[in-house]
Amino acid sequence: MVSSCQIKAARAMLGWSAVELAKRCGVGSASIKRYEVQQGVPVANTKNLLAIRQSFEEAGIEFIGDPLVNPGVVLNVALRG
Repeated sequence: MVSSCQIKAARAMLGWSAVELAKRCGVGSASIKRYEVQQGVPVANTKNLLAIRQSFEEAGIEFIGDPLVNPGVVLNVALRG
């Protein structure tokens, strides 16, 4: 899964707005913004969180740590297109 702080951090690393992420993953930008203000793993449709995660991974983001304990993200520049 993915935590709200991982979503925010990944967007910041890639320089993506919520609208850009929404276009890439097919989840509404209002939903993304709502997920980001929650604590821990957002209360959301699992399909949406998986789509968000996949979009980030395709852009070179690696999710590290446990989403509930010590969540993090790393940008793999070699994978970034």
